[in-house]
Amino acid sequence: MNSLMKLLASLLLFIFSFLIFGEIDVAESSSQNHPFSGRNKLFVFGDSYVDIGNTNTSDKGAWEYPYGITYPGKPSGRFSDGHISTDFLAQLLRIKLPVNYAKKDDVDMARLQYGMSFAYGGTGVFKTYANYSDMTAQINLFEQLLGNVYSPSDLSSSVALFSVAGNDYITFLAGNHTIFEKLLGIRPLIEKVVNQTEVNLRRIRSLGVKKIAIPSLSPLQYIPLFANSSNPIHYFQGPIKDLVKYHNDLLQKSVAKLNNESNDIDSPFTIIDYYNTFLAIFNNTGEIPGILPFPTPYIECLRDGKLCDDPRSAFFWDGIHLTQEGWKSVYKVLRKDIIAALMPKA
Repeated sequence: MNSLMKLLASLLLFIFSFLIFGEIDVAESSSQNHPFSGRNKLFVFGDSYVDIGNTNTSDKGAWEYPYGITYPGKPSGRFSDGHISTDFLAQLLRIKLPVNYAKKDDVDMARLQYGMSFAYGGTGVFKTYANYSDMTAQINLFEQLLGNVYSPSDLSSSVALFSVAGNDYITFLAGNHTIFEKLLGIRPLIEKVVNQTEVNLRRIRSLGVKKIAIPSLSPLQYIPLFANSSNPIHYFQGPIKDLVKYHNDLLQKSVAKLNNESNDIDSPFTIIDYYNTFLAIFNNTGEIPGILPFPTPYIECLRDGKLCDDPRSAFFWDGIHLTQEGWKSVYKVLRKDIIAALMPKA
């Protein structure tokens, strides 16, 4: 009877958390996984959209004020004023927030059993800047832990989040090439990025991860970096719309191919539709339940060192990254689709 009461209490808490979805702190502070969640490990690979604190604290950016002013009240290595994509996905799936790879030696083994984040801000599928590795290197770090920290049985209830937010493309377009070279070279680069993404996803699956979520590329033409006419990269705002579509079309085909290769009836690979979700939020005038409109969605809260009056009124935190309120809106829109795709079938 006691176990039944505990299960009922957990179920009530689970339902209640959805009713107050904005209170994401449960992802950070929950002391246990709920037995009905079916997933209890989250492995994160990617860039600043999912990095919860792996970047070096000596670096500028996410470790400097005013990053983190909404949560936890000080910089935490998140590229936002507060919680980001990883926090919301973990909360949505009722998985305790994974440990940062950089902190793996500072916690006990029990804490490692909730998964790990290898994501590092600035990472691309290929090398972007001199001090950054690539996605392959993150998977290498994960593989080194198998058989030591994680066993095959540990991975049987795991989910991976694999974020490619566009650093390869931004780095290329901001590089020392002529405009002609950039326009001519970006399409072959997209093909290389998606092809290597397919290789990386296949490898993660072969290592034992059961469910892998891959966000589509967001509408980069509308992020402040491209929308700001004072930025030289603004000149690519028009072409980037078609190039983002090309990336997402190729990604859809790659994911379909990977699922067809799998003998699993429950498709192991799923795309999280950032592209259409971002657009829906940008165009929202109040018709999406529970989401307040953003009056000027393409304007960042933190610009030229100046902070907006209220980060909750802004979708973008800086030239590339979302505010906590922005990420919360994204995951409210995506909640049903993510649960249907990533939670075990009854």
